[in-house]
Amino acid sequence: MRQDEGGGLRRLRRASIRQVAAAAGVSASTVSNVLNNPDLVATSTRRRVEDAMSEVGYVRNGAARQLRGAPSTIAGCLLLDTANPFFAEVSRGIEDRLTEAGYLLIVGSTDVRFAQENKYLRMMEELGVRGILVNPSGSRLDRLVQLSRRGTPVVLVDHPQAGAELCAVAVDDVHGGGLVADHLLALGHRRIAFLGSSADVRSVGDRGAGLRCSLAAAGPDIAATLVEVRVPEPCTVEAADSTVDRLLSLSPRPTAIVCFNDIVALGVLRGLRRRGVEVPDEMSVVGYDDVHFAEQLHPALTTVRQPKYQLGRTAAELLLAEGHPDHQHEEVRFTPELVVRASTSPPAAG
Repeated sequence: MRQDEGGGLRRLRRASIRQVAAAAGVSASTVSNVLNNPDLVATSTRRRVEDAMSEVGYVRNGAARQLRGAPSTIAGCLLLDTANPFFAEVSRGIEDRLTEAGYLLIVGSTDVRFAQENKYLRMMEELGVRGILVNPSGSRLDRLVQLSRRGTPVVLVDHPQAGAELCAVAVDDVHGGGLVADHLLALGHRRIAFLGSSADVRSVGDRGAGLRCSLAAAGPDIAATLVEVRVPEPCTVEAADSTVDRLLSLSPRPTAIVCFNDIVALGVLRGLRRRGVEVPDEMSVVGYDDVHFAEQLHPALTTVRQPKYQLGRTAAELLLAEGHPDHQHEEVRFTPELVVRASTSPPAAG
């Protein structure tokens, strides 16, 4: 913007390739080659053109390039909640890899709302993005398959293929739930509560399934002692805190609480402390994800570690591979690990 004679602001016009060519003393086709096929231009000429671009303030018009058939350099990403440290680290892994490849990433939170996810998907498709990485807000994948068939590649993030013709990167959450059950059983716990989500989230369901499966393997009497409580949406620290009274009123009272993620575990720890229940002496607590604050809590949180950053980078790699002539849809699945800290111990006698 520049001031006009009356003191107002007037918009500067975008510099053109012809202006760059004139400033560099070359043809417009040479400038175009510098932009699109730099290896065809002599180094000294290329540098002169690049200097001219800086001089006249030339900025490449991405929208015009797409109209000419050039692929977009923008990718979309839809996650359940970017405020959650787990998704923040997944997003960073995606962003770092796509940035290395010359792409800009647009990230949105669906808040586990199907309608909001569909709205974002429609907007990103209309924008003509290179592809979309999606952590689905429900179990329905048909609309994502249709989107891919229309020409916008889709990669599932933290979600298995589940038979869909899509690439996917996921964590074996059934195994992760089993790790938690085995740990608590080894400590001697026989009355366990699982705090799940009210939303239809595949990973949460798999964690509960793994927990149930391992408890069932230990015997039907033990499996019968598992109680499942859903945290109301949105699953914030405050929402988790509000469930503690219900957990403490159960009869028999559980001796261990398994939380579907570390945010919920943080709320449970806060709620137990406010009600005078000592962790782990009176109640053991387990989280899931191993986000950055888990080790800093008091007591430090026993949790299941997921390779969050690598999950994101791998999803980005799968997206970049889309479009190759020999491309085949694939699923990459990671194995989580249990991290034992101070929030779990054997149950109190009696």
